Amino acid sequence: MPRIRILQSIAGADFSWAPGEVVDVSASAAEAWADGERAELVDDKGQDGSEKAAARSRGGGRGRRTETRTT
Repeated sequence: MPRIRILQSIAGADFSWAPGEVVDVSASAAEAWADGERAELVDDKGQDGSEKAAARSRGGGRGRRTETRTT
């Protein structure tokens, strides 16, 4: 069964796909959806777990408050 990576949000009566999601579809559906705008074919050759996990954040938020001493 072909796999496609969603490029634009797609929704129907009984499904919804978000950008970046990889889904299994029938050959005829893959041919219709994978037009380069809505989705693209994924060539993973059956390798499960081949997608990389998102990089962990290095913080980027608010730093800890510095301690100030009064003498």
